[in-house]
Amino acid sequence: MKKEPGGSVSQKEIEPKLKKGGFSSLLELAINVPSAYIDTRLSQKIAVGEIHTLEGEVISSSKAAGRLKALFSSPISSKPIEITVFNPKPFHYALFKPGMRHFLQAKVERFGGKLQMVNPKTLSKVGEIVPKYRSKLRQDIHRKLVASLLSLESLAAEGLDEKRAGLILRAHFPDSRWLELYRKHGGLGPKTLEALKFAEALDYFKRMGGKRRYFKALEPLCGDPSDFIKRLPFELTEDQKRAIEVIRKDLARDRAARRMVVGDVGSGKTMVILAAAMVAYPKRSILMAPTSILARQLYEEAKKWLPEYMRIALVTQSKEIGDIKSANFIIGTHALLYRELPKAPLVMVDEQHRFGTEQRKLLERLVSRAPTSQPPHPTPHTPHPNPQPPHPTPQKPHYIQFSATPIPRTQAMIESALVDVTLIESTPFVKDITTTIIGKKDFSKLKEHILKETKEGRQVLVVYPLVEESEHIEYRSIEESEEFWKRNFDGVFVTHGKDKRKDEVLQEFAKKGKILLATTVIEVGISLPKLSTIVIVGAERMGLATLHQLRGRVSRTGLKGYCFLFTHQVKSERLSAFAKSKNGFEIARLDLKFRKAGDLLEGSVQSGKSFLWLDMAEDESIVAEAKEAALKEAPKF
Repeated sequence: MKKEPGGSVSQKEIEPKLKKGGFSSLLELAINVPSAYIDTRLSQKIAVGEIHTLEGEVISSSKAAGRLKALFSSPISSKPIEITVFNPKPFHYALFKPGMRHFLQAKVERFGGKLQMVNPKTLSKVGEIVPKYRSKLRQDIHRKLVASLLSLESLAAEGLDEKRAGLILRAHFPDSRWLELYRKHGGLGPKTLEALKFAEALDYFKRMGGKRRYFKALEPLCGDPSDFIKRLPFELTEDQKRAIEVIRKDLARDRAARRMVVGDVGSGKTMVILAAAMVAYPKRSILMAPTSILARQLYEEAKKWLPEYMRIALVTQSKEIGDIKSANFIIGTHALLYRELPKAPLVMVDEQHRFGTEQRKLLERLVSRAPTSQPPHPTPHTPHPNPQPPHPTPQKPHYIQFSATPIPRTQAMIESALVDVTLIESTPFVKDITTTIIGKKDFSKLKEHILKETKEGRQVLVVYPLVEESEHIEYRSIEESEEFWKRNFDGVFVTHGKDKRKDEVLQEFAKKGKILLATTVIEVGISLPKLSTIVIVGAERMGLATLHQLRGRVSRTGLKGYCFLFTHQVKSERLSAFAKSKNGFEIARLDLKFRKAGDLLEGSVQSGKSFLWLDMAEDESIVAEAKEAALKEAPKF
């Protein structure tokens, strides 16, 4: 290593220096390795087509056609090298006077049998490999910052092992052997890249660990879900059992749980929700769903499977069933946010991302509001006695969020820096769905398939990318297509996101419809047992996660299912990969691979790039190791 800083620097000295450079941590400075290197070491021999640094003397110079021409003698060349400077300034004529000695750097080319350098740089200092950074600081100041703060000792203090720290330091302070390998690889080598990825993940977990806040639970919940589980006429999957056990342990603590349960389409999250309500019982739990249809479905499932002694209430904008003051389990929509609710030590939310910004603020208030009264216990069970001493920290309910949008395991680990994450990856039964990519020429065959399915009593869903005609999208809208479908088929229903009657339309369609034309309003939750076929128009315009959610609407009850991706890009690699995969977590990984991860440090995962080196689709093992390393250093609650 050519250069390595020595001596230790205190944390008080480090922070202002990092802040000046726009860095939040020492590891963030470390992973911002040079973007290029300027090699000012003197060349030992001439290799045509390569950049050289030469020491020598100007033999002669002249001006011709707006150019400065000079002959330059160097000890490593048997013949003088011709220098050409285009658009020379007055200082160039002073520099290239005969007899002047210089260090020149430029690519050496052969032209007409002569060696030539065009617009060479004059160097005041040679013999170094100078790193070049992308930085808001001046280059020399950035290099001084790196030299003063980065060392094996300082990186070890941040939790980085000696081997990875050494690899990263060599990128900042390269020697000739390192630079040779850098050029050979056309960039950083695989071991250095792995070290940078690990350091970036470690930095993330350390920084997020400082942001995570813990609260005292309103009270520990120690109910028994076995009465509910015994009533089920089917065996829960191992993933469902594992999720229920994790939640049971969460709720038994006096620290407020904050957990996200992510399950694939059809993975049986509803059973986990109901089991959580049983763990809360005889205390009250609240579940909020994004639509009244989903809320009603969850209410019906709860009435069907939970024991009779569990008092259940439903609250939507248009309907209220049961008494919320005496209910043990309240299910509702955002209408709950505008009600005076009684104390609930457990709050659950299904598909939180589907709520608007204002609703999320109200939800936070719901989760944070002070306790009021508690329902009576119409129960054969004895409440678990667990008196708690006075606690100075704020109290909050246990909070569990459920999502049907699978995420890659790497992302799940990243998310877990701020909230505990449980994945339900298996499904109670494997759906038999054939996914086919089709174009305009395949439409007649699609019509035949739809006629066959509807004649046999099954239903078809056609999802359009937009409601009205648009100059910007080269697909027909619902409005443009409605007349065609109604002319050629019976039992056609139409709805979309702006349709105020969409809930009623969906319910009517479920009972007697054949074909439903809709937008992605249908993406989450609605149960259509007879739905066998979905046609997604303009499929290439949607993320793979959305396509998977839509495909999950069919074959809900074991029917043979069909998914047709109608597109003008029938050779799409992305759609082909989707068509071959059935697993939502694998599809989420593919989605990230094709569009890259979102900004996790600042908010939710969207398209764009969130990390400098980490690949959310590929680097699961690196993230897992970094998380474990960060947890060893984390303060215990």
